[in-house]
Amino acid sequence: MAQQERVKLHGFNNLTKSLSFNIYDICYAKTPAQRQEYIEYIDEVYNAERLTQILSTVSEIIGATVLNIAREDYEPQGASVTMLIAEGDEHQQETYVTAPASPGPLPETVLAHLDKSHITVHTYPESHPYRGVSTFRADIDVSTCGLISPLKALNYLIHSFDSDIVTMDYRVRGFTRDVEGRKHFIDHEINSIQNYVADDTKQKYHTIDVNVFQENIFHTKMLLKDWDIDDYLFGESSENLSVDEKEEIRRQLRREMMEIFSGRNLLPTQEV
Repeated sequence: MAQQERVKLHGFNNLTKSLSFNIYDICYAKTPAQRQEYIEYIDEVYNAERLTQILSTVSEIIGATVLNIAREDYEPQGASVTMLIAEGDEHQQETYVTAPASPGPLPETVLAHLDKSHITVHTYPESHPYRGVSTFRADIDVSTCGLISPLKALNYLIHSFDSDIVTMDYRVRGFTRDVEGRKHFIDHEINSIQNYVADDTKQKYHTIDVNVFQENIFHTKMLLKDWDIDDYLFGESSENLSVDEKEEIRRQLRREMMEIFSGRNLLPTQEV
């Protein structure tokens, strides 16, 4: 995909590009004590300090300067971090560039620039009251005003969490105007969020797109294809379980994943 001719803007690029990125991690914790230990474990692993580190790396990937950080660990569980970020090179604000869609990096390289933007993350650990299934959800929002889409941070975010289900929403809002007065409602070519997800990652997931091209709205859902039950047992080993017990746990975990992925409760009689 060839890069289009640069276009001079009247002022700066004030398109708003918003990425909502949600991940779900599923676990089986049999007893109430194990479920409580799982929630405490998640709260420790993904506390506000760790989340701040993740978002700081996101800022580095997209070339942003962190202006301010607000963070909080909540009682009894969960954490939030909000960052205000700004673009680094002001001279780049004068051009409008159509960039090819490509997978973003893991966190080694600074690639782009932002202006008047923010990143937020909120976590939601919870558990089923008696079936032993626990879930951890992290919601990350990256809203940028500048030259680049926040989609460049996707691969790093997917790899920063144990992601069984990933849901992503991306929207470009507003317009920016060139020196001839013409409005530009998007400044890069995109037909799917999947263009920004690395091939080896996509091979691990079932993916579904729901896109509204005329509104610059893009939605992608991902469900992990293959998984080992031992990776989902908290405080328990599969060696201590019978064949029937392991099969029942697999069924419960699979049902939880399918319900989250489809966004609806399945009937008790429905197979998964």
